[in-house]
Amino acid sequence: MIKVFNADFKSRVEKFLERQHFMKLVGFELTAIEEGRTEGWLDLRTEHQQQTGLVHGGVTATLADIVAGFAAYTLVPADHHVVTGEIKVSYFNPGKGDKLHAIGWVIKQGRKLNFCEAEVWSVTGENRVLIAKATTTMATIFPEDFKNKE
Repeated sequence: MIKVFNADFKSRVEKFLERQHFMKLVGFELTAIEEGRTEGWLDLRTEHQQQTGLVHGGVTATLADIVAGFAAYTLVPADHHVVTGEIKVSYFNPGKGDKLHAIGWVIKQGRKLNFCEAEVWSVTGENRVLIAKATTTMATIFPEDFKNKE
């Protein structure tokens, strides 16, 4: 059972997104924020592709990491954060199309670790193709981890 430690998680994530310059640079937009689940979209551009025109694997992995991380972030207390402890991405199909749709969710919540999964889909019109799945471990960063230790 998932437990939310901050009832105001959605506005907390939205506020964090205002300072999230990397996502803006990449062009990825988080479009759904729920308890233990997030999703977003990326309009594919030339800079997201390899020489062959297929989506770069690093872009796919990045989107999986982002949605899984924010899914875990929705569950931790307001003064806590999360970082990626581990990510494993399995690629199933070449990424090609107009957009990528990434969905991430928490499958097991813990005090120090949240275990998550993510899927990345290539989308052209009504056609959706699963291009990758990821499993991640998101480590909780506690407030005392930010304090100067003398």
